[in-house]
Amino acid sequence: MSQDPDIPHTSEEKSSDSEDIQEDSLNNPDQSMRERIRQSTSSPHRCNRAQSSPPRLVSMEELMETAKGVSNMTLAHEIVINGGFQIKPAELPEGSLEKTVKEIVHKAFWGCLEAQLSEDPPTYDHSIKLVGEIKEALLSFLLPGHTRLRNQITEVLDLDLIKQEAVNGALDISKLAEFIIGMMGTLCAPVRDEEIKKLKDIHEIVPLFRAIFSVLDLMKMDMANFAVSSIRPHLMQQSVDYEREKFQKIFEKQPNSLDFVTDWLQEASDDLANLRCKNPPSPGVGAAASGVPVLCPAAVQNWAYLKLLKWDHVHRPFPETVLMDHTRFQEMQLELEQLTLTGAILLVMFNVAGAALSNLPGFADKIKTIIKVLLTGMHLPSFNLSESLATVGEKVCAEVNSCLSQHGFTPFTTEKEIALKGQIQTLGNSDNTICKLIDSRIQTFLESYLTSGHQKSFPAIPGGLGPIQREVEEIAVKYVRLVNYNKMVFSPYYDVILSKLLNKEESQLLG
Repeated sequence: MSQDPDIPHTSEEKSSDSEDIQEDSLNNPDQSMRERIRQSTSSPHRCNRAQSSPPRLVSMEELMETAKGVSNMTLAHEIVINGGFQIKPAELPEGSLEKTVKEIVHKAFWGCLEAQLSEDPPTYDHSIKLVGEIKEALLSFLLPGHTRLRNQITEVLDLDLIKQEAVNGALDISKLAEFIIGMMGTLCAPVRDEEIKKLKDIHEIVPLFRAIFSVLDLMKMDMANFAVSSIRPHLMQQSVDYEREKFQKIFEKQPNSLDFVTDWLQEASDDLANLRCKNPPSPGVGAAASGVPVLCPAAVQNWAYLKLLKWDHVHRPFPETVLMDHTRFQEMQLELEQLTLTGAILLVMFNVAGAALSNLPGFADKIKTIIKVLLTGMHLPSFNLSESLATVGEKVCAEVNSCLSQHGFTPFTTEKEIALKGQIQTLGNSDNTICKLIDSRIQTFLESYLTSGHQKSFPAIPGGLGPIQREVEEIAVKYVRLVNYNKMVFSPYYDVILSKLLNKEESQLLG
């Protein structure tokens, strides 16, 4: 698909040093993001499309600039979407060249410092430079109102005075270290109190300096994470504009960056059109009452987002505009598959047990815990679903009989136990009617919540989902938050694409 003049353009990017710092702090998730972008732009699936742009040569500079834009966009997106986002120290792989070089350089540096301090008289050149770095670090932790602490640090760690003391043989490094550790204890987060305490037990100067710098690095991360959590509520609109601007620049350099999005929306539009053909509204009955969404941009978008929860991640490329949340959508898909099976087991159990157990507080949660443990890893190739369901049947029957006996009811007969175990065993079949029913009702609930917009209240939970209502609502909140943010960023692109698709669909219907 060639670049479309109707696709919205954003203002020119304002580059800054902070973006470079953000880029340096990225780690593996962002590397995999770059990899996915490269796979998307060079996939053989794309080459087979008739409407794809002809391939063009891309310079190394353009490629690096695009990669940098993707990295910065990914970081901004992660900060806003992931409430638990934290900056973490980079951990180099064991035995890697980078780790080996770093260890050699550090060993040489600290060895040189130790040699200087072992001279007679000691040489303090390196030590004074380290004190200067520590001073700058401590000052960077201060807020504008910390005047007294700033004066203390500036006075005690006066480098000119320290140099004079070194020349005159009056420098007491231990005393300086004691002040530094005390100030670090004042400025650090409570979680670092234990590290500060350990510093006080180190009496050799070189190991103490090494430990001080190690703790200072942790304090810098604490400060950065505090800043991130503080500004997150104010970042939403800025992040939306920033991501859209960055994606626009990627789109300008890679005009086929919306091909998979177009396929995705086209498929959703076709699905809805087919549903309307199979279930046309009766005369005098509105489209909404017929149960089939109206063929409009909002309905097509919502349907497309629901399709992401049924995606074939092995054989189908993920749409470009949701690529940064690929892992999140995949995790939700796996959660829903396990939740569907759990809901089906509970539905079968309560149908067999009757009303005796349905209102007992805590019983459903106890069974859910057992099922969750036994179905852990159900998406792994090595997982044997048939064996696990047999075990689930045994455990469920045992718990049901125990509960019935405790509350004065008659335990299951052998025939009833065999029937329950058999029904649970059949839930592993891909075409099982009960699993399909639970799945359909979960999808209906998610669609209703998605359609309701920004309403805080949940729609009514469909019948049969009562035992798993809490879990369904938790997934719905995560899912709708993700979808709504994606709409905020990319709705201008979706509007342009859907306008063309729906106009074409309407023309075909009229024809």
